[in-house]
Amino acid sequence: MSKKTSPQNNSSNQQNGNKGSSGTNTAYDKAQGNRGTQLNPNQKK
Repeated sequence: MSKKTSPQNNSSNQQNGNKGSSGTNTAYDKAQGNRGTQLNPNQKK
């Protein structure tokens, strides 16, 4: 398992897409997934 992420690191990770690398970080993926859910007008409330 990986070590716990501090709130400060998590905040920067959510904005960092790791452009130029072969992948993205987990915090970024989760933030973008939630963003898509919130912006989708077809979501049931």
